[in-house]
Amino acid sequence: MSVALLWVVSPNTEVFNFFGILDSSRFALGNRSSIRAKMGRNQKRKSCSLSTDVKYSSVGSSGLGSETKFSVLSRVVANPVGEIAVSSEQKVYDVVLKQAALVKKQLKSNGDLDVKPDIVLPGNLSLMSDAYDRCGEVCAEYAKTFYLGTLLMTPERRRAIWAIYVWCRRTDELVDGPNASHITPTALDRWESRLEDLFQGRPFDMLDAALSDTVNKFPVDIQPFKDMIEGMRMDLRKSIYQNFDELYLYCYYVAGTVGLMSVPVMGISPESQATTESVYNAALALGIANQLTNILRDVGEDARRGRIYLPQDELAQAGLSDSDIYAGKVTDKWRSFMKNQIKRARMFFDEAEKGVTELSEASRWPVWASLLLYRQILDEIEANDYNNFTRRAYVSKAKKLLALPIAYTKSLIRPSRTSSYSTRAQKTDSLTSKV
Repeated sequence: MSVALLWVVSPNTEVFNFFGILDSSRFALGNRSSIRAKMGRNQKRKSCSLSTDVKYSSVGSSGLGSETKFSVLSRVVANPVGEIAVSSEQKVYDVVLKQAALVKKQLKSNGDLDVKPDIVLPGNLSLMSDAYDRCGEVCAEYAKTFYLGTLLMTPERRRAIWAIYVWCRRTDELVDGPNASHITPTALDRWESRLEDLFQGRPFDMLDAALSDTVNKFPVDIQPFKDMIEGMRMDLRKSIYQNFDELYLYCYYVAGTVGLMSVPVMGISPESQATTESVYNAALALGIANQLTNILRDVGEDARRGRIYLPQDELAQAGLSDSDIYAGKVTDKWRSFMKNQIKRARMFFDEAEKGVTELSEASRWPVWASLLLYRQILDEIEANDYNNFTRRAYVSKAKKLLALPIAYTKSLIRPSRTSSYSTRAQKTDSLTSKV
C-alpha cells in the first residue's frame, strides 16, 4: 500500500544517466538524509529525497459531518459553461477499477500470482540480482524500519517493493531535488517515455531493470506510474488549489498512486472476503491520508516556498486567506480550520485500516507500522497547538519504537470470514462532502 513507497529514499553513491531527460548529464545519488516519506511520504510530494547532481537539457472544508464516510463515489459536477465534468473521485475510481480487474484476472487464471523468470539483460546475467540488491540497500540504509518489515515478505515480493520504491523516489526527485529548477515539462515527457520502455522490457539502467522485471512478474499496470509523473507536472504549473476536489486529485497523483502500485505485489490474503476493489480503495485512502498529513504538517515550509496546499474555498469559509498563511499566526480561526482538516485526514486513515487486514499476512506489518506512525503526526500537530507555521510536528523515536509491537500485533489479526468491507455500494457518503 502507499505506505511503503512513502519511505523510499535514494542511493547515495552511484551515478546514473537519465535517458531522454539529460544531455550528457548524470544523476548522482548523493548523501541526503532527508527522508521525505510519501506513503507517508514524509513530505507531501516531497516524499523521499535523492540528492542529485544533474544538468538538465534546456530543451524542452471548513465543516465535516460526523457521519461522513469515505468512498470513491461516482460523481459528476457542472463546469461554468454548464457542461458535465467527471469529478476527481470518479477519475481516480476508474483507475482503481482497472487495477483491481488486472489482479482478479491474474488470480482467476493462476490461482495466485504467477512469478515469471527474471528478465535477462544482455552482457551480464547477474545484473538483475545486482539491481535488486541495490534497491534493497537503498531501503536498508534510509528506511530502516520499513526495510525490516519487508524482510517478512517472500523474496519475490520484497524485491519488487524495493524496485517500486526506488522508481518513485527518482521520479519525485526530478521536481523536488536540488536541480528541480532546471526541470521542464519536456524532461518529464522523456521520463514517461522511458517508463513506457521499461514496461515493454527495455530498461535503460540497472534500477530501471529491477522495475521492468517487477512489472513483468506481477499484475502491475502502468497507469499509476504515469499518474505519478502527472503529479510532478502539476507541481510545475500549479501552486493553489481552489477546493478539495482539486487537492484530492493531486494527493492521488503523488501518493495514492503508490498504493495502487503496491497492492499487486503485497498481495491479498486468500482468507479475505473483501472485494479486490475495496482493498484498492483502502490502499488509495492510506495514500490520501498520508499526503494530507504531509500537507498539514508542512504548511509553514510550503508557504515559504510560495505554495499553499489547502482548499481555498474552505479557507474562505473559515475567514482565512492566503495572507493569513503567509503571516503564520496561530489564531482561533486557524485552530478551528485545522481541527476540520485533521478530522478529514483521520477519516481517511480510518478507511485505510479496513483494508490492511485484508492484505497477505507477510505484508501487513510494514503497512500497519507506517499507518500508525503517520497518523501520530496529526496528534503532534494538535500537541503543538496547531502551530504548523514555525514548528514541525514529528514523532519521537520512543513513540516510533512503541508503535512497532502494536503494528506487529495488529498484523496478526486475520481477515474476517464475513467481512463487511466488501462492496463499494455499502459506502453512501464521501470524505470530500461538507455538511
